[in-house]
This record gives sequence, C-alpha cells and structure tokens, in this order.
Amino acid sequence: MNNILSACFKYAKSSVTKQTIESLDRLPSFEPMAKQLHSLLSSCLLLGTLSIVLVHTPAQVHSITLESDVEVLQALKQGIDPVSIVRNSYLHSWDFAFDPCEDAGLFQGILCTFPTDKSVNRIMAIDLDPAGYDGFLTPMIGNLTELTSLSISRNNFRGPIPETIANLQRLTRLSLSQNLFSGRIPRGIIDLKHLEILDLSQNHLSGKIPADITALRSLVQLILSNNALSGKIPDLSGLWQLNTLDLSSNNLDGNVPVLPINLRKLSLSHNVLSGHISPVSVLQHLTALDLSDNRLSGLVRQEVLTLPLVVRINISNNQFTEMEAIPYPREDLQLRVLDAHANRLRGRLPISLVNIANLSSIDLSHNQFSGRIPSEYGAKLGISWKSLFLEDNFLIGNLPPQFVDGTVAVRANLAHNCLRCPPNIRFCRGGQRANSDCAGLQDHST
Repeated sequence: MNNILSACFKYAKSSVTKQTIESLDRLPSFEPMAKQLHSLLSSCLLLGTLSIVLVHTPAQVHSITLESDVEVLQALKQGIDPVSIVRNSYLHSWDFAFDPCEDAGLFQGILCTFPTDKSVNRIMAIDLDPAGYDGFLTPMIGNLTELTSLSISRNNFRGPIPETIANLQRLTRLSLSQNLFSGRIPRGIIDLKHLEILDLSQNHLSGKIPADITALRSLVQLILSNNALSGKIPDLSGLWQLNTLDLSSNNLDGNVPVLPINLRKLSLSHNVLSGHISPVSVLQHLTALDLSDNRLSGLVRQEVLTLPLVVRINISNNQFTEMEAIPYPREDLQLRVLDAHANRLRGRLPISLVNIANLSSIDLSHNQFSGRIPSEYGAKLGISWKSLFLEDNFLIGNLPPQFVDGTVAVRANLAHNCLRCPPNIRFCRGGQRANSDCAGLQDHST
C-alpha cells in the first residue's frame, strides 16, 4: 500500500511540474489541465484515506485455538449471571473478539497447549478467581478433552455437576469447592484415572460416596467435607497414594473402614460413625487425626496414641469409655495436642500421658474421671504442659502444689469437680459440683 501511494504522489508531482511548464505559454489550455490534476490528486487522497483505515482497523481474528474449545469458553461465560461478572474479575477479561490462546493475557485464568507442529492450540487449564460468579457449569465443559485442571472454587456455581465431566480423561485436578452444587457425585468421576486432587467440599451434594471411587488409584487428596453425603464410607484401602482424606461434616454412618496406608491427614469428624477405631492404628504416616463428633465407642488403644508422626489427635464428642495406658516413656513421639473431651471416659486420670514427651495440650474435660489429680500432672504443669482442661469430671481431693502456685503461662480449668479447690485460684473459677453430686466420692486422706 505504501508503494502505491508513493508512486501515486510521484506521478502527480511529475505531472504538475511538466504540465505547468508547458502551460505557461498557453493559458487557455490551463483549465483542462487543472481538471486533470484535481482528478489525479483526488484519487491519491482517496487511496491515502483508504490505507489509513486499513492500517487502523483490526483484521479479522485468525483463530489458533480449536473452535470447539472457544465455544466452551463462550458457553461457560454465558452460563454466569452477567451481574456477578464484576470489573477486574477473570471472566470480565474474556473478550471473544480475540483468540483465547493467542491473546492469553486477555483471557485470565486459562492455560493453553502450544503444539510444536503448529497445529491448533487447546485449553489445558481453567482456574477461575473467587469473584462470586453466580450461575451454572455448562455441560459443554466435557468437550475440553485436553483439560488437565479445572478449579472454580469459592464462587456460587449451582445445580448438578455435569455428567460430561467424565469426558475429561486427562484431568489431574478437579476443585469445585465452596460453591452451591447439589445432587449426587457424578458416577463418571471414577473414569478419571489420572485424577490426583478431587475437592468437592462445601457444597450441597447428597447421596452416597461411589463405592468404586477406589478405582482412582492416582488420587493424592480426596476432600468431600461439608456436604450432605450419607451411607457408609467405602473401602478406600486401594487408594495407596492418598495422603489427605477429609470426609468431615456429612451424614456418613457405619464403622470406620479400612483406610489407605499412606494417609497423613485424616478427618472423619461431624458424622454419625460408630464402633471402634482400630483401623486407624496402622496409619504410621499420619500427622493429623480428627474423629470428633461421632458415636465411636470402646477403648482408645495405645497404638492410636503412639502413632509415631501424629501431632494432633481429636477424638472429642464420642462415646469412648477407656484410654489404654502407655507403658513406658516415649521420647520419639510427636504428639502435642490430645483432645478427648465430651466422652464417657471413666476411672482414674491416665498417668501414662506423662510418658509422651512432646505433649503440651490436653483436654479431658466433660468425662467421668474420678479420684485424685496425679502428682505427676503437677510436675508437668508449666514445664511441658501448657494447657490442661479437666473441668466437668468427678475428681476429688486436694490439688497438687503446682496447681496452687499457678503459673501465668498455663491455661487450665478444674471447675465442676469434687475438688478442694480454693476459689482464689484461677484454675478453680466456676466453682465445684454440689455435694449431692459428689456423694460417695469424698476423699478421706489427709
């Protein structure tokens, strides 16, 4: 275009010069020459204007992203209430006048494949921001067959999870947590053999956990907490790579099943599980255990309390009746926090807890313990034990002297027992039980 313009103006210039010179002696012929010159200059001006328009008008986008993938992104955005697509959110940046992969900077929250053979690009990851998008996840999502990661957590997606999710055979991460999804877990999820992270937590999902979810042998994290799932927990022992299992805050019942041997974090809290907890005792890699708020009962075996790597154990709000003794000091254990409050534990306070070298926080409140507070507890208080809660039991007698001295750095509560607990000691604030509650438990020792 520049060459044409240059030639045009060069020709106009030469024509003006030549014809002007020739017309100096023939003024009557100047008028036709002027008309010719005006026509020539008009043509050049029109051509110049056209060139400017062409330079500044965007050419039609030549898509390098597979057309069907682009259509899925369009459907995804169309499934969201436009009012919830706020300024500066990822979806607000999606302008389909441009190519999603060619202009990836304009399409926040997506990643593309870039084949070396220059074939069309594919969408390989969608990771939306938590902007409060309100709408439905399009069933067309199943057409993104190169997708390896789908994360749309902390939004307001609603309705069922599309069954077409089963088409995403390359998926390694599926995170739909903290939305409003309802209905059942799609059975097709078990076909996602490469899935490593499955997080459907904090939704309104119901029904059972698919029994054959154990077919997902690549799973590392399985998080289904805070839903309305019911029924029994299936045998998950085949998930040998699983290190995080969180099924808390559902309506799951039955016994604790056989569990994956390599688990590091296990939470089954806030369900209606019953029976004993012996399947936990073999989890030698466990670092955090939460079985609170269930109907578990029987003996808390020492094998659970002495798991070598566990740092926190919460077995509160159950129906356990006995805690097995730890026979000798264990310097190797990592246990720091033991919460066993609100059970039916009875008998004497377990002296053997002092054998766990790193233990610093103990809660045995709201149980049925009786007898004296062991002097060994006093020796630990303020030295390694930083918190000790023994309220709402049936403990009797005088306090060990360390409790009377009461170091400021210690958090403790001895209220609502049958102790000789001076009211000026802060650990005793709240008072003791009525005499009628303590009948037959009086301490006659001096």
